Amino acid sequence: MLTLPPLSLYIHIPWCVQKCPYCDFNSHGLKGDIPEAEYIDALLEDLSLEAQYIQGRALHSIFIGGGTPSLLTAEAMARLLKGVAQQIPFSQNIEITMEANPGTVETERFAGFIAAGVNRISIGVQSFQQPKLNLLGRIHGEDEAVNAAKLASASPLNSFNLDLMHGLPNQNLDDALFDLTTAIDLAPPHLSWYQLTIEPNTQFASKPPTLPDDDILWDIYEQGHQRLIAAGYQQYEISGYAKPSKQCQHNLNYWRFGDYLGIGCGAHGKVTLPEQNKIIRTTKVKHPNGYLDPERAYLDQLNEVKPDELPFEYMMNRLRLFEPFDKNEFSQRTGQSPDMLQTAIDAALSKGLLLDLDEQWQVSPLGHRYLNELLALFMDE
Repeated sequence: MLTLPPLSLYIHIPWCVQKCPYCDFNSHGLKGDIPEAEYIDALLEDLSLEAQYIQGRALHSIFIGGGTPSLLTAEAMARLLKGVAQQIPFSQNIEITMEANPGTVETERFAGFIAAGVNRISIGVQSFQQPKLNLLGRIHGEDEAVNAAKLASASPLNSFNLDLMHGLPNQNLDDALFDLTTAIDLAPPHLSWYQLTIEPNTQFASKPPTLPDDDILWDIYEQGHQRLIAAGYQQYEISGYAKPSKQCQHNLNYWRFGDYLGIGCGAHGKVTLPEQNKIIRTTKVKHPNGYLDPERAYLDQLNEVKPDELPFEYMMNRLRLFEPFDKNEFSQRTGQSPDMLQTAIDAALSKGLLLDLDEQWQVSPLGHRYLNELLALFMDE
């Protein structure tokens, strides 16, 4: 039976100081001042049009991403969060995350964001070595990255995250482990440690850099993973490591196939409609000029997820996590019969990619290593 899952909110701030060559997110280099007041007006109006999807729920989490949300003033952030709270009640322990670039996190602004209601910051460090930061097109320096982490650590935030890449152009094992050790020494409660991939429609796609070979990438992952575990971090999803109880609640709701509203340029949403026994996905107008055009609606696309797509949709999210999951969760989150999964489940069990824990399923270590092969089994269901 289809039941309502927790509800989160994603807010997209599309502007950056400059576009990074690896970035395929919907971000736009600044050409003048950010139209803060106009954009927040639009965000709050966009949210008001989503009211039918709230369905009596309080907000589980908010994630303000981009782009570079820390380019906003603290006053603008306060107005935004106050406006959201006036439309949707917040849960008692709501997690409110804002992405920040180390080059845009100064002490006064940082305190202002916290006063506005932000209780978790995700800092886009990527590397602590200036040559690598230059290759990645980052506007901050290595000292700014360290200072931003120290500022977050000394603040009253509930938690903070460092975003760190490995597999960078011309990176060797020692370089990668230096970055990781530097991050660990700064003691973030959460570390997102992920491999650089070349995405279509990016500068790196048109002029590919030289990346480490597979053997080096495997050594980086293996040795880096061991350092993280030894430092007290737990790997709870493919690229997410956290100290106990410090997992990102917003991302957990994504991976557990929860619901989320998406507002802002190009933002995506996923909503459960139990009375209609269906799940819909929404996409908002991508370009700031179109999104702010008073003659144009914010919604660009609304699509129902077809029942035969739900096994893959659900597993594509759920299998990222290292936690076991209840066998009846698929039916609760999709409204579809668990029989839809049986052929793929049997194949995964026979290949040792999945483990049967009586009332739960658990991805095996082999399954996480060959996650794409495991996911492919559910694509044909």
